[in-house]
Amino acid sequence: MSKQSKRLEALVYHAKPTPGKIKVVPTKKYASQRDLSLAYSPGVAEPCLEIAKDVENVYKYTAKGNLVAVISNGTAVLGLGNIGPEASKPVMEGKGLLFKIFADIDVFDIEVDTEDVEAFIATVKNIAPTFGGINLEDIKAPEAFEIERRLKEELDIPVMHDDQHGTAIISAAALLNALEIAEKKIDEVKIVVSGAGAAAISCTRLYQAFGAKRENIVMLDSKGVIRDERTNLTSEKAEFATHRKIDTLDEAMLNADVFVGLSQPDIVTPNMLLSMAANPIVFAMANPNPEIQYQLAIDTRDDIIMATGRSDHPNQVNNVLGFPFIFRGALDVRATKINEAMKMAAVKALSDLAKESVPEQVNIAYAETKLTFGKDYIIPKPFDPRLIAVVPPAVAKAAMESGVAKEPIEDWDRYKNSLLERLGSDNKLVRMLMGRAKTNPKRVVFAEADQLDVLKAAQIAYEEGIAHPILLGRKKVILELMEEIEFIADDVAIIDPKSDKETARKNRYAKAYWEKRKRQGVTIYSAEKVMRERNYFAAMMVNVGDADALITGYSRNYPSVVRPMLELIGMADGVTRVATTNVMMTQRGPMFLSDTSINIDPSAKDLAKIARMTSRVSKMFGIESVTAMISYSNFGSSDNPRAEKVREAVSYLHKAHPEMVVDGELQTDFALNQKMLQDIFPFSKLAGRKVNTLIFPNLDSANITYKLLKELNNAESIGPIMMGMRKPVHILQLGASVDEIVNMTAIAVIDAQEREKRASKLA
Repeated sequence: MSKQSKRLEALVYHAKPTPGKIKVVPTKKYASQRDLSLAYSPGVAEPCLEIAKDVENVYKYTAKGNLVAVISNGTAVLGLGNIGPEASKPVMEGKGLLFKIFADIDVFDIEVDTEDVEAFIATVKNIAPTFGGINLEDIKAPEAFEIERRLKEELDIPVMHDDQHGTAIISAAALLNALEIAEKKIDEVKIVVSGAGAAAISCTRLYQAFGAKRENIVMLDSKGVIRDERTNLTSEKAEFATHRKIDTLDEAMLNADVFVGLSQPDIVTPNMLLSMAANPIVFAMANPNPEIQYQLAIDTRDDIIMATGRSDHPNQVNNVLGFPFIFRGALDVRATKINEAMKMAAVKALSDLAKESVPEQVNIAYAETKLTFGKDYIIPKPFDPRLIAVVPPAVAKAAMESGVAKEPIEDWDRYKNSLLERLGSDNKLVRMLMGRAKTNPKRVVFAEADQLDVLKAAQIAYEEGIAHPILLGRKKVILELMEEIEFIADDVAIIDPKSDKETARKNRYAKAYWEKRKRQGVTIYSAEKVMRERNYFAAMMVNVGDADALITGYSRNYPSVVRPMLELIGMADGVTRVATTNVMMTQRGPMFLSDTSINIDPSAKDLAKIARMTSRVSKMFGIESVTAMISYSNFGSSDNPRAEKVREAVSYLHKAHPEMVVDGELQTDFALNQKMLQDIFPFSKLAGRKVNTLIFPNLDSANITYKLLKELNNAESIGPIMMGMRKPVHILQLGASVDEIVNMTAIAVIDAQEREKRASKLA
């Protein structure tokens, strides 16, 4: 994609369909006049009076306790510098989005039009009663130090400047683990810090809190080594001025154990790395380009332990590992501040988590066989679902122990469970899918590439590194559309099955098809004829290994597309029934719904097979199925054959696959309402479990349910995912959106990856 195209895409993303990235939604009923009279006048007077009696009641009756202000004056925005408060708003909204999706914290972004320290402080103090916490963002140094210090002293709610402390907390956790791997002690290592801004100062202070010695630290700014003989140093820089007679980064790196970069790209040379001590630790955190490129660094020294700020290399120092969870813990105990004890607790929690066994869901997200503590894994991954249950409790405990918690937690197990429940509002699964697909992209043939939305999806897959597209369709149309959307890709194959240029390939495919089906009435002439049809041609590409996976179905009804796939691709060994599942991104988390597209009235045996196949698909996502077999009745309350077949399926699964967490027949509300199920049917295998898989008794109920969820609740859908096919073939719903096609492309790639792994194990 050209620079201009990327610019336009970014602008459209922020402008459409609604400007901005966050909105306010009601949390109470408002349908009736009674509801409105409670929400506002006259009912609202009652909580007002209670808060007037005791201001602490504001946490009981308002959203204050889960509301954080992200506040900036736009003086140090990302790599953009001093661009002003209005221009900083997209960044602040983005920070609000991260708070919400990682820790379920609501945010108002506040942009303050002043560079005067006193005026800024006064503004924040005046609006502080609205909020449970203050996240300061993108404020230039040295003013940022004074602003944070004063607000922490003068407010009774948590205040943190994330630019300073976020990087410090994450990098400190990484440093502790890197030192352990390198078998070095923090009070003995020599540390070089390149950069003297807010983040660098905060990092160095936190390293000292963990034992780093002041005399072993050398800090550099744009003028070179900060020495005690330099004049006009800020108090923060003077704090780290060295008496050593060195002036340059080259000199500072000699025999150094640790390099921490928060400065400029490409300032560290291979010779500098070679001059460092054995087992050097290098955190090159300048973004987007680090102080030394990752590959160059590891090629220069094989004993290096390397971290960057980038997601495409191991050991990403990413602030999202910190600020959402630190504020979550602080808010949950109503801490009056975020103090050093709480920050250090977050460091230790992150450090310890990296040493624990990694859940399969995380391994799958990053396409790793097994992530284990070591040089390439010194800090947890951002998609690790354990973060929310580990970091906030550590922060909350530290707040309680240090005397700043006003609402102590008593039942820690209950608290951790409530934290895990908050993950349900997030769409991490989609991001995980994309990340995993990128690790080993496959050749995906798009059978309808002359449709604009399909081509757009192929463009995204190509530019994001999700897949290597093969474009099928009318070549002239495809080229015209590519020019229109600025899809520039000379290495992407464009194939028109009807063109004379493809005659040899069509004949080769036709012969293979004829050999397979000549005893089912297929002649060589009819085989050659159907190879002009794109779905047959595409299926043969996958069959003979010219492509790894197939995406089709955008412009044609489902049955007409399924037919050639079954004829040419066929079912996997041991499979007697194909089916589909849709993954719905709901507020309670990902839900698998089966069968949504193929089996009109499956038998009891079919339902059991569908449940088994869905369980295998969920494992591909790193999720263990907790399966409810859905009906209009509960556990034998009806003797109708429609309910009976569901009972038979459950009985079979209990006997043949006792390891599966599955039960039924159940009505949907009982399946999804844990309390109802526990109270009325405590004997169920699902009692006390969070159901994430629903197997429906027929196509009507499954298809209607998933489309209702999609349209009424704006639930994002991935699917229908084909189950039971011999090759990675996935058929879209008619008129699927670009995002849905991209999601299905990622699924197709992961499907191909999984099959490749299984084949290599058998080889």
